[in-house]
Amino acid sequence: MSIEVISIIVLFVSFFVLLLIKVPVAYSIGISTALSLLLNIDKMPGITTIAQRMTTGIDSFALLAIPFFILAGEIMKQGGIANRLINFAKSLVASLPGGLAYVNVLASMLFGAISGSALAAASAIGSIMTDRMEEEGYPRTLSASVNITASTTGLLIPPSNILIVYALASGGAASVAALFIAGYLPGILLGLAIMGYVAFIAVTKNYARGKRATLFEVWTYFRKAFFSLLLLVIVVGGIVVGVFTATEASVIAVLYAAVLALIYGDVKKQDFPKILLSSAKTTAVVMFLICTSMAMSWLFSFEGIPEMISNFLLDSLQNKFAIFFAINIILLIIGTFMDMTPAVLIFTPIFLPVVTTLGMDPVHFGIVIVLNLCIGICTPPVGTLLFVGSGVAKVSVTQVIRPLLPFLLIMIIVLMLISFIPEISMFLPRVFGL
Repeated sequence: MSIEVISIIVLFVSFFVLLLIKVPVAYSIGISTALSLLLNIDKMPGITTIAQRMTTGIDSFALLAIPFFILAGEIMKQGGIANRLINFAKSLVASLPGGLAYVNVLASMLFGAISGSALAAASAIGSIMTDRMEEEGYPRTLSASVNITASTTGLLIPPSNILIVYALASGGAASVAALFIAGYLPGILLGLAIMGYVAFIAVTKNYARGKRATLFEVWTYFRKAFFSLLLLVIVVGGIVVGVFTATEASVIAVLYAAVLALIYGDVKKQDFPKILLSSAKTTAVVMFLICTSMAMSWLFSFEGIPEMISNFLLDSLQNKFAIFFAINIILLIIGTFMDMTPAVLIFTPIFLPVVTTLGMDPVHFGIVIVLNLCIGICTPPVGTLLFVGSGVAKVSVTQVIRPLLPFLLIMIIVLMLISFIPEISMFLPRVFGL
């Protein structure tokens, strides 16, 4: 057995062992990369390569958008936007059977899209909607399941940090603007699919309808939520039209959210130091994950792992649909134990050459990989969104698992549709010439 094969085995085995003993993902990636590099030190440029690759990995203008979008999301979470979106959503759909569950889905979609964070949507909307739904007779576990899965739509509907990360990992094959516009239809489709299952539950369980809102009430709540919703138009519209880049858009989002929060009065000037500290902590975690993931990704390329996997898939599975299906299964498994950011950075360079060889557009694959990993953050053992959603609803993870399973099945069905019907993702980018 050659030293290259041994170093690859050590890389994967050490990484999974470290994850199993609950070493943080970023440290697991960095340590396993260093161990593999040390075994093959004769061929490698040197152990300092890890530090160099970690540094150059975040030396990207596009990545500046991430801390600003994180800050914008943190301001929105505390800036009274969630209540306004919930009231607007309630005026639209609360009169339907199981109306409050629809409100949960729609509000999570809107807040997730505006904040760009599934975790922010789950905590902001879940903390309000769970109690309201319980008062109407909905089990807290159902509220948590709806909130957890619906919050993932914000990772597809722009602005989305993970789509920016994918644009970086694709090496320029997919632009941020194209990915942003491509995420709309898949994100809306996922939200509608969750609503469809909610409708089925509402009818079978005979959940109560809410009061039908008058046109005047709908207009009133829309007017109150208008400036929150306008952020989506400004940020995404500006990027697509070419007025500003994604990084410049993120700065505009921060300024807009800060002014809006101050006008609403839910955030005071003295609250900003705490908001800045919270967003800085989140940014540090994300950036450290990106650093170590870029080092591991470089090691993969150096060892020729992407080519090995590509050749194996193309030689063993002759049918391109079988290969797409196999990649989906692999990504679903990866998503259950790895956070989204490192998963995108590590596995995009591995699978992107395979799917592009078979004719899949890089933008289309970006939506597929993100939705795959959205399912992963809803499932144990690592599922961060699962733990946040359960914690906000004040129910245990074990209690949520059973009612969550049908929602996960719905997400997988949507994933298969998006994977094998490219137009769902590619229609809008083509319309806008992206």
